[in-house]
Amino acid sequence: MIKILLLEDDEALAMGMEFTLKEEGYHVVKAGLVKDCIHMIDNEQFDLALLDISLPDGSGYDVCKYIRAKSEMPIIFLTAFDDEVNVVLGLEIGGDDYVTKPFRVKELVSRIKAVLRRSQTKQVYKEILRSGNIELHTLTVMLKKNGEDIPLTAQEYKLLLIFMNNPKIVLSKDTIFEKLLETSTPFMDDNTLAVYIKRLREKVEDVPSRPQYIVTQRGLGYKWNMNVIKE
Repeated sequence: MIKILLLEDDEALAMGMEFTLKEEGYHVVKAGLVKDCIHMIDNEQFDLALLDISLPDGSGYDVCKYIRAKSEMPIIFLTAFDDEVNVVLGLEIGGDDYVTKPFRVKELVSRIKAVLRRSQTKQVYKEILRSGNIELHTLTVMLKKNGEDIPLTAQEYKLLLIFMNNPKIVLSKDTIFEKLLETSTPFMDDNTLAVYIKRLREKVEDVPSRPQYIVTQRGLGYKWNMNVIKE
């Protein structure tokens, strides 16, 4: 499930946005102050940030700079300011999009989906994804474990790329199928997916029967259970 950090001090607006985003299948964590938002960034992992500009204790621009110092997480600014200077500033310091209040929440949902798609595309072109003793080289489509080359089939590579681009996130089977469909993968059912998960575990896990990387969340899906560094 996509996890969104929402920094907004207008409680009524924040609650309305949270309700709609949850209806769309997103998990939303709210903050009304910059200090609380920073604390959340330091202690949790998010897929996208929605940042108001004017907060009682600071600016969403400062939060954006803080995020960009440690992460490429997509950022969308929410603000009543629509003049060109503010738009340019928000984008120049690392924002991915800019939505001016008042806005329709459905429009915001569309913007979120577009930014997440662009972010996923950028992630795919990272050359190396590192996690524990695993390295995935995206240019050569090669998996390395403890420095040893391990060949992957096309399907195994696509699945592994999905997992490593979404670390610490529980991915339902439907979500995995949807992401595979984006890469023109032929139809895959639950049984076929289980087979590919088993094969991947045999290649990445030290003890496949006790997986540390690709873990099963019973009744929910699968999760890449290790942090990933993208280079």
